Amino acid sequence: MSETTDRTFPLLPMLGHTKGKRSAVTCALKCDNACANDVCNTSSNAYFRDIASATLSRRSALGLGAAGAVAVVLGSAVTSAEPASAAGLSAAAKDGYGKSKLKFNAIASIDASVDAVTVPKGFTWQPVIRWGDPIFKNSPRFDANNQTAAAQEGQFGYNNDYTDILEIPGSKGRRAVLFANHEYTNENIMFPATMPAGDVRAVGAAAHGLSVVELERKNSNKPWSYVQGARLNRRYLNNTKYELTGPVAGSPLVRTVQDPAGRTILGTLGNCSGGTTPWGTILSGEENFNGYFVAPGTSAGDARYGLSAKPTARQWELDDPRWDTRNAGYENEANRFGWIVEVDPFDPTSTPKKHSSLGRFKHESANVIVAKSGHVVAYSGDDERFDYLYKFVSAQKYREGDRKHNMTLLSAGNLYVAKFTGNSPAAEITGTGAVPADGSFDGVGEWLPLVVDGKSAVPGMSVEEVLVYTRLAADKVGPTKMDRCEDVEPSLRTGKVYVACTNNSDRGTGTKEAATEVNPRNQNRDGHIVEITETGDQTSTKFQWNLLMVCGDPAQGDVTYFSGFPVDKVSPISCPDNLAFDSVGNLWISTDGAPSGIGRADGLFKVTLDGKERGRVEQFLAVPREAETCGPIVHDDEGSVFVAVQHPGENGSFAAQTSYFPDYVREGAKPKQGQARIPRPAVIQVFRG
Repeated sequence: MSETTDRTFPLLPMLGHTKGKRSAVTCALKCDNACANDVCNTSSNAYFRDIASATLSRRSALGLGAAGAVAVVLGSAVTSAEPASAAGLSAAAKDGYGKSKLKFNAIASIDASVDAVTVPKGFTWQPVIRWGDPIFKNSPRFDANNQTAAAQEGQFGYNNDYTDILEIPGSKGRRAVLFANHEYTNENIMFPATMPAGDVRAVGAAAHGLSVVELERKNSNKPWSYVQGARLNRRYLNNTKYELTGPVAGSPLVRTVQDPAGRTILGTLGNCSGGTTPWGTILSGEENFNGYFVAPGTSAGDARYGLSAKPTARQWELDDPRWDTRNAGYENEANRFGWIVEVDPFDPTSTPKKHSSLGRFKHESANVIVAKSGHVVAYSGDDERFDYLYKFVSAQKYREGDRKHNMTLLSAGNLYVAKFTGNSPAAEITGTGAVPADGSFDGVGEWLPLVVDGKSAVPGMSVEEVLVYTRLAADKVGPTKMDRCEDVEPSLRTGKVYVACTNNSDRGTGTKEAATEVNPRNQNRDGHIVEITETGDQTSTKFQWNLLMVCGDPAQGDVTYFSGFPVDKVSPISCPDNLAFDSVGNLWISTDGAPSGIGRADGLFKVTLDGKERGRVEQFLAVPREAETCGPIVHDDEGSVFVAVQHPGENGSFAAQTSYFPDYVREGAKPKQGQARIPRPAVIQVFRG
């Protein structure tokens, strides 16, 4: 964008290089063309002293006791205060595994050109809330042709990714809060060409951040509606203050002219997936923050985090000097993003937090489970080609019913990064995805320490340096390079951990690392799912692992693996992204990329994890043209499912839209109140009807 009203995107380096239905526009706006840029992880890391010295010199049911009950989590992407068993199935899982009350016949793959939400026979869908819906009492109704920053600050944001629904105590299942984050914007389809560029930037910025809205329904058999003007409704904006916690709080590495104390950060960026804690707060991961900053681009730290001197797509740097770290006093501004954010959806006056103890990188999410020892364990993936999987173990223990104490648990603890070792001969890992001779991809692993007991475990780096430059620190200890770890979810039924590796088209190309047993396919366009079993409880530094699936479409000749389940009896699946569980422990996967090469829409898939049908994949829904499926919530006991439909119609323009989701009001038709003739990212509910 420039100061004119031309908002086309002339630099689309991924044009012609994306796979399946992935849009080059999405690559430009969501992740700053990460796959077209140099790989950030070169693993030649003897350069940390240079960056450090340069920077310093520049300057399912929630297990809550009655005393601490804040909410019942209705969503499926939840964590438990009940310590999970890591040794096989729990008794509850043995009794009910795979026997979900949500019965459906899998849908067929849907062509990517279809501009509709496709659901199984006997189900219907409707929006819960859409981009631009007013959330405060005096918020104006959405007007696509006359958006203002002030209006957007009082309206639901754009491109929501992680979602969850938490019941309000005492409401008997009739009231709840919905949390959603807003990952990025596409101003080209959001605003008319006549809108001044400065206004476009201001409204686009206000469409980022987070939202909390109250929901209501008549009973559990009825769909939810959001409540405008409800007490708990809140928008988190670029001027919202976040408290930085942990060892980095106050560090010279995060001080700026606006915040000389280094403890208060304005705003949150690039929020992707997340998690819900056992004490009823929400975690959200700051992922592709680098695309919002102009930086010198000359240091190893800039390179390792994808920061460069090129103008950003949205050019916020024209309005606020903090988005250009070349400006005096703002050299450390980018260090203030890339964290796990924690918000309390039940207190609209609370100060949200950024937790430095969990490290700084492109967090897809963080998901928490309470170990048998009582310590809280959070898993998080770094969503970048050839980057790593991390685990945090709290220093203190969870206290049943003590919410105030539990809300401090992510402020201090040990940080680890994963190293995987396969048990098959290297010659059997061919790079095609073919299964080794022993019939499975599996092996052992260890969690390599980065910070332990408040001290750095990385030679030559302080704790503050490890946590601000976590990628550089991890490079030094030799973890396993992964194929873009996206969502990482521990199962509350078994304690096993599932890692969605979405894809890595660069694996095995040129001089880049070739296939390994845990990443078994070169030019991995379709992704895979890793299943981890900790040795002992979740705090262990040893684990076993196997691959649940190697994704793709067998009917198109892809070499796939579904834990031994017949490949001709699965729904084709590609690019796993967000994960969730239903009440009986089945895994649900939302996709971002669809079955590659065959032009199919993204969707939501159920996967059986145990018994004779382990590895069976069944597609539940498909999203509209050019959209991605995000934030699944599975209420199988109520017969309903929720997803966030992100970036529908991504390839269009305001004057020539390619999707009309969810209102489907086309030219010549008269819109109803609140409807619009443009695509609007939304949270939708699928239910019987």
